[in-house]
Amino acid sequence: MSSSALPTVSGRVHLNAATNGFVQPADAGARQPSQRPPNKVVLKKKVTLLRGISIIIGTIIGAGIFISPKGILKHTGTVGMALIMWTACGVLSLFGALSYAELGTSIKKSGAHYTYILEAFGPLPAFVRVWVELIVIRPAATAVISLAFGQYILEPIFMPCGVPEIAIKMVTTIGITVVMYINSMSVSWTARLQIFLTFCKLAAILIIIFPGMVQLFKGETQHFNQAFKAKEFSLMGVPLAFYSGMYAYAGWFYMNFVTEEVENPEKNIPLAICISMAVVTVGYVLTNVAYFAVMSPEELLASEAVAVTFAERLMGKFSIAVPIFVALSCFGSMNGGIFAVARMFYVASREGHLPEILSMIHVRKHTPIPAVIVLYPLTILMLFMSDIYSLLNFLSFARWLFIGLAVTGLIYLRYKRPDMPRPFKVPLFIPAFFAFTCLFIVALSLYSDPFNTGIGFLITLTGIPAYYLFVVWDKKPKCFKRLMNSMTTTAQIILEVVPPEEHAD
Repeated sequence: MSSSALPTVSGRVHLNAATNGFVQPADAGARQPSQRPPNKVVLKKKVTLLRGISIIIGTIIGAGIFISPKGILKHTGTVGMALIMWTACGVLSLFGALSYAELGTSIKKSGAHYTYILEAFGPLPAFVRVWVELIVIRPAATAVISLAFGQYILEPIFMPCGVPEIAIKMVTTIGITVVMYINSMSVSWTARLQIFLTFCKLAAILIIIFPGMVQLFKGETQHFNQAFKAKEFSLMGVPLAFYSGMYAYAGWFYMNFVTEEVENPEKNIPLAICISMAVVTVGYVLTNVAYFAVMSPEELLASEAVAVTFAERLMGKFSIAVPIFVALSCFGSMNGGIFAVARMFYVASREGHLPEILSMIHVRKHTPIPAVIVLYPLTILMLFMSDIYSLLNFLSFARWLFIGLAVTGLIYLRYKRPDMPRPFKVPLFIPAFFAFTCLFIVALSLYSDPFNTGIGFLITLTGIPAYYLFVVWDKKPKCFKRLMNSMTTTAQIILEVVPPEEHAD
């Protein structure tokens, strides 16, 4: 929100990071050099190459590949086309990831989509992007993956009975609270947890791939016979299969949310993206090959949790471990998503598009606590909504609209700012093809599902009046300004946060 709607400098309270005490407001006199804390209050560069890889892989691989990888099979109709589509979606996602690698190494600010749209097209579309993310997309997405965590962490306890809904929601609430707490307390611990959970995800995939390959080498290839023969085939299903596949690969952009915290970003961002996408693509394709070595297409489409069905057939009592691995996978997606998206809110606040408190950092822990916990009440609220899955469907098009817009911004910046340093530069056809595909998917969703997409479009449009009300309108009542000042100062005192002393250019 605009600076007029936010606390003035005189309304801020400054904390002394060295003594944990409060000092006088900034306008009471210039700060002497001797009073400056020895350690600057900034987000530090703690994201190494390994941590970057864990953020990307750990966020991409959620519950979908273990529970219901049937969207692509449903729309392609054959085993062969399904495997080709999984590969093609991995390559297309790599194109998007490489485009973001160029954006991340040339625009060295955190915030990903928001920052790139802001740089290329200005504040209004950037604000609409962060507005929709804050009020609906991120709380709903976090609630959905958290509910999957609660379901699968409890399933071994309640087998063979169903898990009570109240128990799922209680465990889910605890899981969200733990993730928020860890993200608020330490960047290092958040990154270490993400590395551990990423190895758990990869272990789970290997547990599926190896037995599946053994069955394949034993001659269980009947489900691959006539792999491209379908009873009926619709060309309209191919783009819808791409849509399902791109959703499964979504997450390759999460490292760009934390660009300012990446060590040697010119080298580590492209490397982390390329390594992560190669690992995920190979893992996804081989996992599906393993499924088809054990299950027929009809059985896969009928299964509610493919990995569990697969494990029950091959692993006997050991199959009880699969729900635990799925739960850990969901927990990793929660952790990586909250860690990354909090930086979008942090940067948007720094640009004056969200309340100023969201751009403040804890004086000792150097974490953006307000930007992390702002999602907590909305996410918990979403848990108790009866139809959050439909809400995600309403807004799924918005993700690809803005990602496509951000990559289009790369092409635009090539001509608008040709002298911009670009340590990593991709051939122009890569962002052009990816942006066209994203916008085609959006157009297709408007045609194939006008009702749900229309509702999502209307929710997105609410960002336009919000922009003019909160950002552009600078003649807000004095009582409103005093209230915002008071709330910001109180939050600073409670959370022990201050504005960063410097940020990326």
